Amino acid sequence: MISPAEHPYLASRVGDDVITASGTTLLGADDKAGVAVIMDMVHFFVGHPELKHGKIRILFTPDEEIGRGVDKLDMQKLGADFGYTLDAGERGSLEDETFSADGMTVTFYGKSAHPGYGKDKLVNAIKVASYFVELLPKDEWSPETTEGPYGFVHPVRISGLVEKAVVEFIVRDFFTFRVEAYEEILRDKVQEALKKFPGAAAEVVVKEQYRNMKEVLDLHPQVSAYAEEAIVRAGVAVRKSSARGGTDGSRLSFMGLPCPNLFTGEMAFHGKHEYVSIQDMQKSVETIVHLSMIWEEKS
Repeated sequence: MISPAEHPYLASRVGDDVITASGTTLLGADDKAGVAVIMDMVHFFVGHPELKHGKIRILFTPDEEIGRGVDKLDMQKLGADFGYTLDAGERGSLEDETFSADGMTVTFYGKSAHPGYGKDKLVNAIKVASYFVELLPKDEWSPETTEGPYGFVHPVRISGLVEKAVVEFIVRDFFTFRVEAYEEILRDKVQEALKKFPGAAAEVVVKEQYRNMKEVLDLHPQVSAYAEEAIVRAGVAVRKSSARGGTDGSRLSFMGLPCPNLFTGEMAFHGKHEYVSIQDMQKSVETIVHLSMIWEEKS
């Protein structure tokens, strides 16, 4: 069998170059880099039909950043048993674990009255919401103060009028039971705020966003093992890591498609200094070419 490394197309085609944006806006490497890597793999296989691989399904999804990328996906039509997302950054990265995540919305209801005659009548929902946010711990379970294996509670939006104020949260942790524990603490803080402001009321709504893919991938160890082997065959050191976020692979795994996340070379994403390494993108192409062939070899 001919190795991909023997093809000049995959043998150090590029130098140590990076692509950047102007510095005033996003580059969009997250996840245009993944799209480019996938299409380069397709181009390679089309040009080299002598290389054996199984059936490959290509899937592009929108709205991944808000957790809605696979809402309309027809799994039967996709017809795949295992998958990989191309959405990680540093060369060699293999992410087989993500946060479990919920969205939580707390709505406070006050009572409006003419402020000139509001004594013992007016209840300001904005003040209730502000007091509630101030009750949050400053030095623990906050994205400003946590890293590694620790989760967080993050207020992302607050809006309101006297009669109604809304605080929106994202709640994250690698263990789903901790996500639920954070939510119980927030509910307790809501009650504490209501006691401070008699006459106010509140409503709490929790919406599941995604769950830690590791819960599924641990049942299918070959999916990550083949990815590790492919990265090594591409001449790259494997960097197994846990994503402090989520990818479409999180939801796909729980939809019946075990799906870890592979590197593309995109770096500093979600900011104006985002860039992508061309040589790392090429190593990503090599990796998924090898990966496709490994599945064929081991079938």
